[in-house]
Amino acid sequence: MRTKTLQYRRNLHHGWSQRRQWLLAAALGTCLIAPAAWGYGIGDILSLFQTITRTLQGPIGGALGEIQKVSTAINNFRQQIIWPLILINQTRSFISATRSRYTGLMSQIEEIRNNSATLAVPMQLESLFRCGQAATMNQIPPIYVQVYQPVSQAGSAQPLQRNLMDIDDAMAMDSLKTAMVSDQNTKEMLTLADTIEQQAMSAAPGSAAMVTAQARVADFETQAQIAKMLAAQLRQEATKLAHQNAVLKQRSVATQNLQNQIEQVLAHP
Repeated sequence: MRTKTLQYRRNLHHGWSQRRQWLLAAALGTCLIAPAAWGYGIGDILSLFQTITRTLQGPIGGALGEIQKVSTAINNFRQQIIWPLILINQTRSFISATRSRYTGLMSQIEEIRNNSATLAVPMQLESLFRCGQAATMNQIPPIYVQVYQPVSQAGSAQPLQRNLMDIDDAMAMDSLKTAMVSDQNTKEMLTLADTIEQQAMSAAPGSAAMVTAQARVADFETQAQIAKMLAAQLRQEATKLAHQNAVLKQRSVATQNLQNQIEQVLAHP
């Protein structure tokens, strides 16, 4: 029994020894084979990188170089032909020099006050319609009446005379109010013109069309305001002619009445 047990242990030990040998051989084979496999993998990766590099330097690199040349040519065309930087800088310098030379003089001209009234109420009226603030035009009628007197009462003048007085006062105040609106619009246009000048000094190449469009819109607004002023002047002239015609009619009627009275006197025995 003991002999069998010893024999069994020897066989088991011998079996484990053989398994260990096989495991050791497999491990050694793996260690010997793996570096070669790794070497082959790294070689493939390096070869792939070299292929990519050659491709980038070859066909793709040439195409990228051509694209860069075209981009450079386009930029040169824009900077030298379409938006020449030299001329743009010269224009900016010219605008800056012009503003520096004339801004002070223009400010002095704007600050000139040519008020001429000397009495209290006329000075108040003149200052009011020269202030260039349309919001204060409602203050004109009461001060205007103090300076030019109100329309005569019904019993103090004939209806035709009262009508002429009323329409003349109305047209005069209308012209004064229109002038106030025009003065306010002029100030706004001068401010806008100064803003456009500043934008022209710092405008980026290619944005000239936007600045020009803004200037054109301001020009249209100015033309519209000029048209309003011309319309007001035409109304004033038309009213003046109508007033003169009404006076002629009144004189004609007075002359006819006087002639009738003379004929009646001469016909009286």
